[in-house]
Amino acid sequence: MTEDTPAGLRELRDQLDEVDARLVELAARRQQLVSEIGRFKQGRGQQLRDFRRERQVLELVRARARSVDLDPTLAESLFRRLIDASLTRQEQERVRFAGRGDGHSALVIGGAGRMGRWLASFLDNQGYEVLLADPALNDGHEKHFSDWREAPLNVSLIVVAAPLRQTPAIIDELAQRRVPGLVFEVGSIKTPLIDSLRSAARSGLAVCAVHPMFGPDTRLLSGRHVLVMDVGCPAAVNEVTALFSDTMAEMVDIPLEQHDQLIALVLGLSHALNIAFFTALVRSGIEAGQLAGISSTTFRRQLEIARDVAGENPALYYEIQNLNEHGHIARDALLEAIESIREAADSPDDTAMHELMIQGRRYLESL
Repeated sequence: MTEDTPAGLRELRDQLDEVDARLVELAARRQQLVSEIGRFKQGRGQQLRDFRRERQVLELVRARARSVDLDPTLAESLFRRLIDASLTRQEQERVRFAGRGDGHSALVIGGAGRMGRWLASFLDNQGYEVLLADPALNDGHEKHFSDWREAPLNVSLIVVAAPLRQTPAIIDELAQRRVPGLVFEVGSIKTPLIDSLRSAARSGLAVCAVHPMFGPDTRLLSGRHVLVMDVGCPAAVNEVTALFSDTMAEMVDIPLEQHDQLIALVLGLSHALNIAFFTALVRSGIEAGQLAGISSTTFRRQLEIARDVAGENPALYYEIQNLNEHGHIARDALLEAIESIREAADSPDDTAMHELMIQGRRYLESL
């Protein structure tokens, strides 16, 4: 605070600091109550998320905001953040209290990668003693191994989060070594792994395929999907499903051979679309800041998504495009769609553009 700040302004800022401190204290108290509610629900086998209760809370918040001349949208936005934080805390505490991993150990192969670290943290929260194996780990830590073959393999669970091109050989060797615990891999593409996975299952390995449909920055699993695929060992699918049973993640069983066809659209197409978007902007010669400074709502949202995509691992994004045998179908569809837009925009009337919009509206109206 500078000496030339007027006394009246200093007093107002001091009052504001007091209000801010009180807000933090109240938020902390709210989180304590959230923990108590979570334990109460867990003790009675109740679901963590209650959408009806959330709607009641938000409606009450908006009403109270209006009564004190506060923007209801601002109040709702603040409380949505608090609700998300509350759900995250309850979910993490439920997983920890369940203690599914107590007395067990797990090995994460590829544990230095971003998703490997997420999985390691997830398992650690469940009570597992977590070992990490990754060529990047040369720190001498007793639970870190630069070569997974040097790690103890008589663990209860092995997660393969290694680069996709290395995964088949790892699965093959784990099967040859007849490791006793559950094994699952988390690759974004499954076609290159199918033969190894099915062969491993036939050899007696408790193995299945998993695809968490979220990134390593995810904290709350409510509304997130985890794809699980049976490769010939239904018991492994059941074990993996149990790992996530104390979370709010939505477990989705899909056929192994169908995975890549769906992912070509869900990941391949969406990635390609965003790469095309920011590539077009780069080649426009106009600075991103200038465009952001005049952005519309739609452009701003798209810009935020594209920025996230541009910050991801290029090698992983290349594998998702290159190793998926269905990928060309999605990319061809994107090119055809762009050509349809070009033709509609160059048309002397709006009939073609109108039809494209109506088709999209009909397709999406069930969401």
